[in-house]
Amino acid sequence: MRTLQGTESAVDKAKVDALRAQLRGGLIAPEDAGYDEARSLWNAMIDRRPGLIARCTGTSDVLAALRFAREHDLLLSVKSGGHNIAGQAICEDGFVIDVSAMRGVWADPVRRIARAAPGALLGDVDRETQLHGLAGVMGFVSTTGAAGVTLGGGFGYLTRRFGWTADNLRGVDVVTADGVLRRASAEENPDLFWALRGGGGNFGIVTGFEHELHEVGPEITAGAIAWRGEEAPAVLSFFREMAAEAPEELCCVAGLRLAPPAPWLATDVHGKPIVLVVVCHTGDPARAEADLAPLKALGSPVGDVVMRRPYTQQQALLDATQPKGRRYYWKSEYFGELPPEALDTAVEHAARIVSPHAAILLFQLEGALNRLPEDHSAAGNRGTRWVLNVAGSWERSEDDEANIAWARACWEDMRRFSTGGVYVNFLTEDEGEDRTAQAYGANHARLAELKAKWDPDNVFRHNKNVAPAG
Repeated sequence: MRTLQGTESAVDKAKVDALRAQLRGGLIAPEDAGYDEARSLWNAMIDRRPGLIARCTGTSDVLAALRFAREHDLLLSVKSGGHNIAGQAICEDGFVIDVSAMRGVWADPVRRIARAAPGALLGDVDRETQLHGLAGVMGFVSTTGAAGVTLGGGFGYLTRRFGWTADNLRGVDVVTADGVLRRASAEENPDLFWALRGGGGNFGIVTGFEHELHEVGPEITAGAIAWRGEEAPAVLSFFREMAAEAPEELCCVAGLRLAPPAPWLATDVHGKPIVLVVVCHTGDPARAEADLAPLKALGSPVGDVVMRRPYTQQQALLDATQPKGRRYYWKSEYFGELPPEALDTAVEHAARIVSPHAAILLFQLEGALNRLPEDHSAAGNRGTRWVLNVAGSWERSEDDEANIAWARACWEDMRRFSTGGVYVNFLTEDEGEDRTAQAYGANHARLAELKAKWDPDNVFRHNKNVAPAG
C-alpha cells in the first residue's frame, strides 16, 4: 500500500486481520465482495483502487481506523457522501476511512440545533428538521453529503438569509491527526473550530456536527420557470434586475442548458436550448406571490412549476440533474457583481454546449454572508454575491475531451468577472495549490498556521490541501 511519502509498503496480514476483527462496520480489500461498490463515487470520471476501505459505523471505528493508518504511515482519504466533484474521498492504493454508513440526524426544536453524523446527506437533515418547521443552511441537491458541504463552506437557498453553511455550525466532535477525539466550538478549541468552518477535510475527521436551525417551511413558494433559448437575453436581463431588488427571503438561480425530457417542459423544446430560473421564497406566502408575479408574467414560458410546495421537495428539485455515475467536470468562480456583459458571454457559450446534461449556472448569494468580517470563518470570501458554475456533465468516456474543452473555454471567458475567489467544493481534480489558495484568499495563511499546529505531518492531505506552514 502507498505511504504518506509516496512509497510502497506491505502491511502485515495479521495486523489487517486484527483491524478487521476490531471494526464493527468491517474492512474491505480488493478481493472482497462489494469492493467495487465501496470505491465508487458520484463522479464516474474518478476510478481509483484503494488498498483497504474501513467501513465505520461509529466514532470508535473511526479512531481505530485512523490509528491503524498512522501506525503504518498510510496515505489516507475520508469518504462521507462521496459527491465531491474532485473525487478525493478515494485514494489510489491507500487507506479509505468510509463514514458513509453513519447517517443519523437528531433535531432539537427547543435549542434549534440538528446533530448530524458524518455520513448524513442533505435530505437526511432536511427530513428530520422539517418535522419541526425548521431548516439548516444546506445545499441544492439532497443526495449531497452534509459533511463535505459544511466543511467546505457551503451554500444553498437559505444562504442569503443566514450566511454560509459553515457560519451556522455551532460545534463539532472531531478526531484529529494525533488520534484523539476532541470537541471544537466557540468555547472549546476555538482555533480548530474556526478552521473547520470552511477549511475542508484538512483538520480531522468530524464525527458529529451541530447545525443551527431556522424557522423555514414546512411549505414555501418555490420551483422553476423555463423559456426558449432565444428569450435568454431578455430573461437574464430581467433576472439581473429582479435579483438586485429581491428580499433576502428570495433566492434566485439562473441556468442555460438544453431542455431535458422533463414532463413539466413543453415537449417541442426537449433537446433544444432553454433558459430557466429556479426560485425559492421562504417568506410570507402573500409577499412571495407578489415578489414572483412579474417573473411568472415574463415572456412566453415553456414550463412553470413555481408553486406552494414542501421545502423538502424544493431541496430535491435538482436531484435528477446530478445522478451518480455520470461523468462530471466543473469550472467555477465567485462574482461580486453580475454585469450585462457577463450574461451576454454566458449566452454565447451556452450556444456551444456539447452535452444534453451540461449547464451554465448562476447562484445568487448576496445577503447575510456579506455583513460578516472576512475572518469570521475560514470560508471567507465575504465579497461574494454570485457563484458561477460551468457544469460539464456527460455519459461516455469518449466524449471527455469535447466536454472538458467546452467547460474550460466558457470558464476562461467568464473568469474576468471573478472576485478572484472560488468555492473550494467546486474545484476539480486538476486544479492545484494556487486555486486552493484562491478559495481561501486572505484566510489561507492562517489556515496554514493552524494546519501546522493540528496536523503538522499533513496526514489529511488527500483533499484540496492546505499544507502546514513552514
